[in-house]
Amino acid sequence: MDITCRTPILVLSGNSHPELTKLICQRLDVPIANCSVLHNTSRETQVEIKQTVRARDVYIVQTGTKNVNDDIMELLILAYACKTSCARSIIGVIPYLPYCKQSKMRKRGCVVSRLLADMIQKSGFTQLITMDLRYKEIQGFYSFPVDNLRASSYLIQYIRESIPDYRNSVIVSKNANSVKRASSYAERLQLPLAVIHGEEKLAEHDTDDGRTSPPLVDSGTESITSLHVGSRITHIDVHNLPVLIPKEKPPLHVVGDVGGKIAIVVDDLIDEVESYVSVAELLHDCGAYKVFVVATHGLLSKDAPQLIQDSYIDEVIVTNTVPHDVQKLQCSKIRTVDVSVLFAEAIRRIHNRESMSYLFRHITTTD
Repeated sequence: MDITCRTPILVLSGNSHPELTKLICQRLDVPIANCSVLHNTSRETQVEIKQTVRARDVYIVQTGTKNVNDDIMELLILAYACKTSCARSIIGVIPYLPYCKQSKMRKRGCVVSRLLADMIQKSGFTQLITMDLRYKEIQGFYSFPVDNLRASSYLIQYIRESIPDYRNSVIVSKNANSVKRASSYAERLQLPLAVIHGEEKLAEHDTDDGRTSPPLVDSGTESITSLHVGSRITHIDVHNLPVLIPKEKPPLHVVGDVGGKIAIVVDDLIDEVESYVSVAELLHDCGAYKVFVVATHGLLSKDAPQLIQDSYIDEVIVTNTVPHDVQKLQCSKIRTVDVSVLFAEAIRRIHNRESMSYLFRHITTTD
């Protein structure tokens, strides 16, 4: 690509995904900046940038992997090193933004994604480039621009070119949360849509957190009445409160026709694969003769490769936002779609002060 810039471009890389950084720099026709990111014997992160960054536009490429906390510290320290060395601007290229799944309040937890946003801003970043945020509202946690690129065009192109007889396919949403994304794929591919309805039984630690415990009743007392001691209320009659009926969760079943068709399950992230294996078995029992799983980010944690290899899933198609070379050696069903050109073009446009709208052509808000 032709780089015409006001200030020289500089691309730094953390340790999370050097292969992706190399591909991006090859497409931009610029070298990777000389820096070292090391962990000493006490596991502290040490960064040394071995060339000047003063008045330079710096792009730091770092994604989220299974070593997520190391990845975050490398990212923050790299950015802060550039900030204290008088870099003109610091743009983070984070294909998979860590902790994006923890962007809502859960029970007695916290919104970790907001905490990470504050840390990223304090470290000196002026802009972020990422891809397929799990929840797009995360962009509101940042006070600077966040460009959320989409991988759907590349994944749809792979479906058209690499899945034989894809016209005899049906797009499947794994749950209600993925319906909008799956519907967008179905409309652009002009294919029917099916939805997996119902849920598997939750683990005991997810269902019993103590908040459903009944109030304590004194032995020998049939009801609790309000008791005042001075200005203090010690008991309340809770028997007049309405009874909350628990939600009945039906077993998994398919809404839609998948008989004699290729089922393509669409999602944004595939990490632990037990639920996908269950969905693939259900689709197979309902008559689907092939099952493909398509996702942007392929973390594939724990024993995911072996579970995929032994399941009814024919292929798992993910992009290279997260490194998974080891998983591909363990499972022959994993395919990778290269999206480095999209990040390279985004960097080029930002660096040359060009509009980013071209990269979002025909992209809907549901993608």
